[in-house]
Amino acid sequence: MAPSNEEPTVVIIGTLDTKGEEIGFARDVLESQGVAVHLVDVGVLGEPEIDPDTSATAVAEAGGTTLEALREAGDRGDAMEAMGEGAASVATRLHEEGVLDGIFGLGGSGNTSVATTAMRALPVGVPKLMVSTVASGDIEPYVGTRDVTMTYSVADIEGLNQLSRTVISNAALAVAGMVTNEPDVEVPDKPTIGITMFGVTTPCVQTARAWLEDRGYETIVFHATGTGGRAMEDLIEEGVIDAVLDVTTTEWADQHVGGVLAAGPDRLDAAAEAGIPQVVSVGALDMVNFGPRDSVPEEFEGRRFHVHNPQVTLMRTTAEENAELGRIIAEKLDAARGPTVLALPLGGVSMLDVEGEEFHDPKADAALFDALRENVDDHVEVIETDHAINDEAFARTIAERLHELVQGES
Repeated sequence: MAPSNEEPTVVIIGTLDTKGEEIGFARDVLESQGVAVHLVDVGVLGEPEIDPDTSATAVAEAGGTTLEALREAGDRGDAMEAMGEGAASVATRLHEEGVLDGIFGLGGSGNTSVATTAMRALPVGVPKLMVSTVASGDIEPYVGTRDVTMTYSVADIEGLNQLSRTVISNAALAVAGMVTNEPDVEVPDKPTIGITMFGVTTPCVQTARAWLEDRGYETIVFHATGTGGRAMEDLIEEGVIDAVLDVTTTEWADQHVGGVLAAGPDRLDAAAEAGIPQVVSVGALDMVNFGPRDSVPEEFEGRRFHVHNPQVTLMRTTAEENAELGRIIAEKLDAARGPTVLALPLGGVSMLDVEGEEFHDPKADAALFDALRENVDDHVEVIETDHAINDEAFARTIAERLHELVQGES
């Protein structure tokens, strides 16, 4: 937020050649709240309807091209990509210069793509609000791993009327409130631990988190749903996280087998490259995630399933899949530059993988454990216990070992 003696500034990113009237209205609402506005034009079709502070020409150049080249090419997809890159560069520069306290956008799918590209380039904590015609659908591509607030426009953003004025006003007032009020959030001077969790590994994480916090650590827990894993990787790269208790590596099961919660091939890379202490386990590698039962691809028919709820179906991984997952994870850990521990709960890797539960499969688990043992290098310490992952003793063991690594104890 801007210093108390200065007006905070909201950067509005929009296509001023087609949405000038609507963007001008949002600007007026913000200025009525004592907020300064910086308009960034990302329109490529024609001349702006209102004057920008950063021109489309400048945005295109920041994206590595020219406005003339984009117009001559006539490829809308390429134009939106270039203007998104340019807008991200402009927004990053304005933030670094201290003249961006919040960012706001409104439009259809095209400007939603451009404006949210800029939003995702900014750190977590910078207010980001997008009024979009596509905000009621799948918004993961627009939000990514950042704290982007999406507001559904209800009607198309085409002219001002009683509906659009109300929606745009509410959104503008929301971002004005964000930039004119300092969040009362304590930022403790403590080592920060990133922890990964799934519903079926929650007891383990709760016990470990409490133990670590009792010893003066700040913890941030990430839901291992693909985006959660990527968010943790990003924050490790940004230096926010000092050590990792990677209890739940289930996203690799989805990545390898084809589930819906994959975190991408770079999962487990950030901590290894940063050289920070990490204790990694195998939480929920017994399962691959899909949507409703009827959404599971036909190729998996005949497999063992657990319907977690009407929207989530879990599929048991096989011994063959687990063997490959063990090899992949071992390869990731072998690349670590810092102290790394692999913790194996031989009694089960999730709530569903213990004796008497649906996914209990000692053969599949053994394939995972054997592959990890065979493929990890000597510099990776391996801890094995007979406990299941959610047993209190296992949770305390991995929390204590991470504490020792952070303290520099061998």
